[in-house]
Amino acid sequence: MRRFDYIVIGSGIAGLSFALKVAARGRVALVTKKNRTESNTNYAQGGIAAVSQPPDSFALHVEDTLRAGAGLCDEAAVRAVVEQAPARIAELIALGMEFSREDSVSPDGERSYALGREGGHSARRVYHAKDATGREVERALLAAVDRQPNIEVFEDHFAVDLITARKLRREGADRCLGAYVFDSRTGGVETFVAPLTALATGGCGKVYLYTTNPDVATGDGVAMAYRAGVPVTNMEFVQFHPTCLYHPLAKSFLVSEAVRGEGGVLRTVDGREFMNGAHPMQSLAPRDLVARAIDREMKRSGADHVLLDITHKPAPFIISRFPNIYDTCLRFGIDITKQAIPVVPAAHYQCGGVVAGLDGRTELPGLLALGEVACTGLHGANRLASNSLIEALVTAHLAAQSAPPAPPEEVEIPQWHSGHATDPDEMVVVSHNWDEIRRCMWDYVGIVRTQKRLLRARSRIESLREEIAQYYWDFKVTSDLLELRNIATVAELIINGALLRPESRGLHFNLDHPEADPAWAQRRNLLRREAQAASIS
Repeated sequence: MRRFDYIVIGSGIAGLSFALKVAARGRVALVTKKNRTESNTNYAQGGIAAVSQPPDSFALHVEDTLRAGAGLCDEAAVRAVVEQAPARIAELIALGMEFSREDSVSPDGERSYALGREGGHSARRVYHAKDATGREVERALLAAVDRQPNIEVFEDHFAVDLITARKLRREGADRCLGAYVFDSRTGGVETFVAPLTALATGGCGKVYLYTTNPDVATGDGVAMAYRAGVPVTNMEFVQFHPTCLYHPLAKSFLVSEAVRGEGGVLRTVDGREFMNGAHPMQSLAPRDLVARAIDREMKRSGADHVLLDITHKPAPFIISRFPNIYDTCLRFGIDITKQAIPVVPAAHYQCGGVVAGLDGRTELPGLLALGEVACTGLHGANRLASNSLIEALVTAHLAAQSAPPAPPEEVEIPQWHSGHATDPDEMVVVSHNWDEIRRCMWDYVGIVRTQKRLLRARSRIESLREEIAQYYWDFKVTSDLLELRNIATVAELIINGALLRPESRGLHFNLDHPEADPAWAQRRNLLRREAQAASIS
C-alpha cells in the first residue's frame, strides 16, 4: 500500500499545475498511464486565452465565451476564469514558459507578446508558442516538477478504479480514499491511498473513430467517477475540431484554428469559399458551426474532405507562425505556402464531464476533478477556442488554495484481488469491441444526430458493455481492457445525454429537434450510476 498526502491522476496541464501548488504541503503521487509527457495538453497547438490590454477587456472575453456556450454556460464561472486568466499566465511565464513575441521592439526595449485570434474571439487574446503551445507548457511544468522533491511520478501506471468508503462498506459518510492502480510494466495492481485524490485525466476523444486526441484520451476519469457514484453532466456536447489533416498516413494531426485566425479560408475541393453565407464571422465562426458546415458540404458533394487555404499569405510568415504544421504537412507532400490543406472534422474536446466547482470539488468528499475531465460550467454547449488550458490553470490554482493539508488516512484497505481471473486468451475480442464502439459512435453519435441513430447506438453499446463486463471479471486486467471498459462507459453516457436533450444546442445537433428550445437553456442532464437514470437540473 502506497500512502501519500495527495494523489494526482493525469500529467497534463491541470494535474501538473495542481501537483506543483500542493507539493509544499505534502507528498504527491503523480500517476500517469503512459509517459508523463503523453497528454492532450502536449498536443494543444493554438494557445491560452487571456485578456492583456485594451481594446480587449474582460467583458468582451466573457461575452465571446457566453455566445459560444449557446446559453448553457455558468456566467459566474465564466467571469471567474476570465478575470483570473492574466495572473495564471504570469505564473506560467515565471515558471519559464516561453510564449511567442512580436518581431518589433518597443521604445523601452521590450518585445510584446504576439497574441493570436481564433474562432469565436472578437479580439486577439491568445498567448501561444508558435503552433506548439501545449508542448511548451508541458516542458515548463515538467521542468518545475523535476525540481520538486515532494512529487513522485509513476509512469506506466493506469488508475483502475477509485476506492471509496461506500465500496468498502464502511459506516458513515462516503468519501474517496484513493485508487487502485495497474502497473502495466509488472502486470500488478497497487493500492494508492491519500486524503485527497485529484482526477486530471483529460478527455475522451478516442471514443470516436477519428479524433485529434492522443491514444491516452479514453475518458478514464469520467468513467471512474461515474462508477463511484459521482454525477456526470453535459456529455452530449462533444466538440469536433473542424480541421484535422486528411491524409491516409497522417494519424489525426490537428491543423490549428489559429490558421483561420491568421486569414486561412475554408473552400470546397473545387475552390469555392463556403463559410461566407454560413455565419457573419465566416471561417472564424465558432467550432460547432464550422464543423457542421464542413460536414454539410462533404455530404452535399460526396467529397472526402474540404480545403483550408492560407496560400495568399507570405511564405516566410506561414513558415514562421506555423512551423509544426508546415513541417508535418510537408512530410506528407503538402507545401502549405503553395497548396491548400485537405481537412476534415474530428472529435476534439469533451465539454461535459464530472460535475465540479471551479475549485475542483465534486459531490464525493476527498475527490477533485480538474481540467477537461470536469464540467465546471465554463464551456456550456460549446467551448470557445483556447479556453481549455486557461480553465485548467485556474481550477488547479483554486483547488490548491482550497485543499488544506489533511492528516494521512489511517484506514486499512484490502489489496486488489484478482480472484479466479486468468490471463486473457483472446485479445481479438478486445480489439474488435474497441473498433466497433468507435465506429458506432462516429456513424450514429457524431456531428449530426437523429433519434433513430441514437437509439440504435444505445442498443449496441449496451450489448457491448455487458460483453466487456463479463470479460473484465473473467480475465486479469490489461491496459487495453481497462481502456475498452472506460470508452464503453463514456460512449453510453454521451448517448444517454444526447437522448435526454430534445433540442439542438451548441455541439449537440439533432435533425429530429433542429431548433434550440428556450426551456432547455441552463438545464443539464445529471447522469448517476446508482440511480440508473438521469435527473435534470
